[in-house]
Amino acid sequence: NDAVPTSAFRKLGYEHIALHGQKGYHGVAILSRLPLTDDRRRTYCEIDHTRNISAIVEAPGGRRIRLHNFYVPAGGDEPDRTINPKFGHKLDFIEEMKDLRAEAERADGVSAILVGDLNIAPLETDVWSHKQMLKVVSHTPVETEGLIAVQKAGGWVDLIRAHIPPEEKIFTWWSYRARDWDAADRGRRLDHVWSSADLAPALTRIDVLREARGWERPSDHVPVTAHFDF
Repeated sequence: NDAVPTSAFRKLGYEHIALHGQKGYHGVAILSRLPLTDDRRRTYCEIDHTRNISAIVEAPGGRRIRLHNFYVPAGGDEPDRTINPKFGHKLDFIEEMKDLRAEAERADGVSAILVGDLNIAPLETDVWSHKQMLKVVSHTPVETEGLIAVQKAGGWVDLIRAHIPPEEKIFTWWSYRARDWDAADRGRRLDHVWSSADLAPALTRIDVLREARGWERPSDHVPVTAHFDF
């Protein structure tokens, strides 16, 4: 956590910061211009990776929203848990996420948003080629069916697909291995924004900053921004 450049974010106005990091590959953070309270961290699959953090955002008009931030395990290269423990870890992680209910805190007047690199592209139009991706980790049936089950069990609304029709292809990730990622356009929608049903009507637009993939020293993921009118 102490390696995160919090001072730079505070200079930009993000004075409220909740961190859950560790040395290596895992870590999540919430940066906010609005006050954060009741930040929580949960361990999934009894493996001490820093893959989840949540906090309540005190939004304008007295609205309170619990923001859940996830980094789901990538799952390795082989979609077979008998020979690839990383894939088994991913499936178990998704199974435990079914306990996360969007309406769980509604009785206390708290809405919910879930964001993060969920490392699964659930719909056929979330990948460049459904048929060619069926045996590739991130779009195998056991993963896509599992993530959709998480949505249904938790009463979550997939806000990207609420704004961009499911018939339209949309990607948030392009591999580093692609020589010309833009021309090849072999992308996947691995990054998600979900909400409790009461927030969906307030969504005004979703922006996927595709051009960021072409910036100098880019991530293979691009930013996704949800805009709400509260």
